[in-house]
Amino acid sequence: MRIGVPRESAAGEKRVAIVPETVKKLAAKKIEFVIEPGAGAGSCFSDDEYEAAGAQIDANVWAADAVAKVQKPSSEEASKLREGGALVSLLYAWTNGELVKSLAARQVMSIALEMIPRTTLAQSMDILSSQANIAGYYGVVYAASRLPKFFPMLMTAAGTITPAKVLIMGAGVAGLQAIGTAKRLGAVVEATDVRPETKEQVESLGGKFLQVTGVEVKTGQGGYAAEQSEEYKKKQAELIAGAVSKADVVVTTALIPGRRAPILVTDAHLKSMRPGSVVIDLAAEQGGNVEGCVPGKDAEKYGVKICGLVNVSSALAVHASQCFSRNLEKLLLHLTKDGAWNINLDEEIAKGCVITREGQIVHPKVKEAAK
Repeated sequence: MRIGVPRESAAGEKRVAIVPETVKKLAAKKIEFVIEPGAGAGSCFSDDEYEAAGAQIDANVWAADAVAKVQKPSSEEASKLREGGALVSLLYAWTNGELVKSLAARQVMSIALEMIPRTTLAQSMDILSSQANIAGYYGVVYAASRLPKFFPMLMTAAGTITPAKVLIMGAGVAGLQAIGTAKRLGAVVEATDVRPETKEQVESLGGKFLQVTGVEVKTGQGGYAAEQSEEYKKKQAELIAGAVSKADVVVTTALIPGRRAPILVTDAHLKSMRPGSVVIDLAAEQGGNVEGCVPGKDAEKYGVKICGLVNVSSALAVHASQCFSRNLEKLLLHLTKDGAWNINLDEEIAKGCVITREGQIVHPKVKEAAK
């Protein structure tokens, strides 16, 4: 099988789907790669490195048996895919019905990387988790660069500098990395999450867990949070109001698959914060957790900086691409045999991430959403 790897066309995207390390490893499994010239430049991987690993450098990557990308293809790119070929990329399939339909019409087998189930077996293939881990780290570092204060406590000749107070909202992969990073930088860290089972993880990283009590908590699936009741949201807002007003930095990470991100930080919360405080919204691409968030920009309200970070992991493109590529390597090894596709839609990983095949939308939930 020959897999083409194009340069990413999405604005600001610096990552590449496959790095030279993976090219070399998969050559032994009868999988070859064709790399578009400059595809790895944004991630600091040269064409020479790809050639040394065994890849072919050629602009005509779309004629390959399959194409591996980071971001979903544009309509123009989708039209270049070989009929009967395959596409492996982030597709955001639930909300891109027209793209899914066009792929099915071209007999393209599409594999949506965001749909890989969050199970133990699929952990090494979980691209969302590896990229969220990077986002959690970068979000805190970005906040530190915008906050007009030190993060750690300092003992100086001019007196003691008190540590920054950081509130992390959402203790998933990104949130836990944010907690650990803020703690390593010396901040006092608090965290909240709708899933009470995350308390132990938060505390193991040195954070204080803020927990809503006395209200039923709905359990999510696949490692995601579930949409909670209005009563829960009200109590949660009351709980975090005090924490937000005292925080120097707030980092929000709450996402619900296929839905708009829930609002966690309201206008009233922002108004209660001290001028110079920073709010990092890592859910900006799905509408944001913060009122007043402008995706892709830094805004300001009541003297508080609101940073709507998008495509966050691309800011650390070298390691983001390495992680992405290693996840993709494990997925390809799982879904192929002797250099050919070996797809069994009754198997949990294939069942979760294969969206179109043989001219049909085979993923039930995506099929329903695309009607």
